[in-house]
This record gives sequence, structure tokens and C-alpha cells, in this order.
Amino acid sequence: MSLLFRKRHDDSDNENLDRWLLTYADMITLLLAFFVVMYSISQVDSAKFRKVTEALTAALDGNPRVRRASPGDLEGGGLLKKQKTLEQLLNLQKEIGAISRLLNLDLQISTELQHRGLVIHISESAFFDLGKADLKPEATRVLDLLAVELLKIPNHIRVEGHTDNLPIKTARFPSNWELSTARAASCLRYLVEKHHFPPDRISALGYAEYRPIAPNTTVEGRNRNRRVDIVVLTPEDIIIEPVDQTAPKKPDSLSGISS
Repeated sequence: MSLLFRKRHDDSDNENLDRWLLTYADMITLLLAFFVVMYSISQVDSAKFRKVTEALTAALDGNPRVRRASPGDLEGGGLLKKQKTLEQLLNLQKEIGAISRLLNLDLQISTELQHRGLVIHISESAFFDLGKADLKPEATRVLDLLAVELLKIPNHIRVEGHTDNLPIKTARFPSNWELSTARAASCLRYLVEKHHFPPDRISALGYAEYRPIAPNTTVEGRNRNRRVDIVVLTPEDIIIEPVDQTAPKKPDSLSGISS
């Protein structure tokens, strides 16, 4: 009887001693699974990255043609920067749409994503009287709301004035060049003086009738062409903006080349 009891006791001890193998096996399995997952996410799927890059590029280009991803898109966070820029512009586009609906200006304010950034088209009738460059009272309300959104992002803002191809010749505006430039400058000055927009982050250009978005052969087309465009530039296009040559140069800044 005592021998039988001892045998059962020994068998129980062996079973208890062997249980650590189960724990050890579970731990090895979990470690293996962990390293497999870590290895898989560390491998760049170039095909998927290329598709994402092509989609982002097509959206920013504003045309159906797609450019293949370059090595720079996958290195140095290039793809992530483009994705972040696109997200910022899409969010801003959404806010601008809400503003135009709030002011019942859906037909006078529109937005468009282009390669250079987000373009906010504002028709002449929303901001100016025909042949003039003084902001209407209702124009300041629009700029007040736009300024709140534009100040949230670090992008450079370019204000562009456009006219139709009908000639103008007044004491103040000898041609459409002066008219388009004065309108852009009026918007810029209001944003800087009223909302303290950083002057080094905004610029004004006048294109006269030479950047139409519709044919000037119809009244509707000329109405569309008489506009002010507020362009939120992408970081890539900010590089081509003139810089303050007297400011201390950063180590990674581009050096000017003169001949």
C-alpha cells in the first residue's frame, strides 16, 4: 500500500515539474509572432506606396495624369509630408465651403485643388464694384472669416487679381494690369492691417486678363474671369518665393545663385 502511494506521489511531482514547458512554449510562440509582425511592418510595400503617392499627386496636380513615385517620395518622409499637406488643404477647403454657405455666396466663392495648392476663387461681384478696387463692406466680412482659417496654417498665401479682356483706361487704372494688381493689394492690405497677417507670409500679384478660367467671348465667361484668387501654396511652391536676403540664413536653406 505504501509503495502504491509513493508511486502516485512521484508521478504527480513529475507532472508539476513538466508544466513549465507549457509556459515556456507559449512564450516562445508569442515571441515568434511578435517578431514576425515587427518584420512585416518594417518592410516597405513599394507597390502600395507608389499607388498612394500617385493618388496624392493626382489630387494636388488637379489633372487625371498620374506621375510615378520618385525615390524622394519614399525617403525622408516625402510621402508623409505630401499626405499631411493634402489633409490640411482638404480641411481648409471644407471650412471655406462652410463659410460660403453661411454667407449665401456659393455662386461667388469656390475652391479648387491644384498642384500649387488650394485656390479660393472669389468673383468680382462679391468684393468690388465694376472697374474699382475698393473693398465692398460685405467683402470685409468674407475676409474676416477667411483670415481665421488662413491663420491656422503656416503656408504662404498669394493673392492674385484677375480681369476680363475688356480694356479699361481711367485716371487711376490705365490698364487691367493696374486694376488687377490694386484689387489683390486691397485684399492683402486688409488681411495684414486688420488681422495682423504676417507680411512675410503673404504676397500680391496682378495677372490682368492673361490667366482666364473661362472664354472671354460670353458675358458669363467674363464674369468668371473677373475675380480674386487666394492661393494657399504648398511647401514645394513656397521655395520659389523671394526671401529676405538680409535675414540670418538657416543651415538647410537654399542659397541664391547669381550670374
